[in-house]
Amino acid sequence: MPVVERSSPVLRAAETGQAASLDLAPPRRVFAMSLMVVSSVLISFGGLIIRNMEQADTWQINFYRALALMTAVAVILLLQNGRGTLVHIRKVGRAGLMGGAMLAVAGITFLQALTHTTVANTLFTLSAIPFITAALARVFLKESLQRATLLTMLLAAVGIFAMVAEGIGLGSGYGNAMALVTAVCFAGFAVIVRHNRHIDMLPTMLVSAAIIALVSVAVRYDDLGITLKDLLLCLLWGGLLSGFANWMFIIASRHLVAAEVTLFMLLEFSLGPVWVWLFVGEQPSQWTVLGGLLVIAAVALRAGIELRGRGRRLRRGRPSPG
Repeated sequence: MPVVERSSPVLRAAETGQAASLDLAPPRRVFAMSLMVVSSVLISFGGLIIRNMEQADTWQINFYRALALMTAVAVILLLQNGRGTLVHIRKVGRAGLMGGAMLAVAGITFLQALTHTTVANTLFTLSAIPFITAALARVFLKESLQRATLLTMLLAAVGIFAMVAEGIGLGSGYGNAMALVTAVCFAGFAVIVRHNRHIDMLPTMLVSAAIIALVSVAVRYDDLGITLKDLLLCLLWGGLLSGFANWMFIIASRHLVAAEVTLFMLLEFSLGPVWVWLFVGEQPSQWTVLGGLLVIAAVALRAGIELRGRGRRLRRGRPSPG
């Protein structure tokens, strides 16, 4: 699943001061960018995995994927914290529980979106998360919005409207609405992280996976049996793609600035529709492509403006040669 786990590292890079400056040692930055590319490519296969399921429904997929994700995150936390893992998990407190609940809702609605509309519609809508986050931060954290952000937000809104309006006409309005709910929940989690910068939000993935698993059991307690192929796909998605791939993303994001992280996220959102088009023949409509391109262009433009402004500030802050 894209972005559910991504919101945390993005905010860690953008807001907690953990992102490195642009003049870090080149080898470290190259390694970070390589990790970012690998993780983005891996996570982009989520939509293709869904399309290759044989019989499993969304609740069965949610259940087994959540179990795999919990296992992967538990292993990562044990490697990082050893005997102090439980203490580290408890440190997330109420904010972590709220964040986990937001991620859980996002995870559930994400699958609803993927199974009721195209992968392209879903991922292109999710690519607007940075703008939704900025809007929510303005409302709840009273953060200011720059003019460039407002203008690119309007461009992204036009793109989303084009996809959602077409989806209603084609009978996939529910899927598009679920994609929008997913994006809002991801953004809500990002705001929670931004407001609690001192807390490591990685354990919230455990909370969200546990909630998803419990809800799935409550809905499908009488039938959790799936084929071996579907089980393996769920374990691959939850353990490798959502667990360890996002761990690489977290490591890499600590050595890149926020705009760079945003640009690498676009790689995931762009490749996801390509895989389902190449391997299962799922072709997005012209309005979906147009709307998605508007959203991605808006995000890329905003990231480019940020990088350009940061470069200027760094140059002004350096002593002149000689």
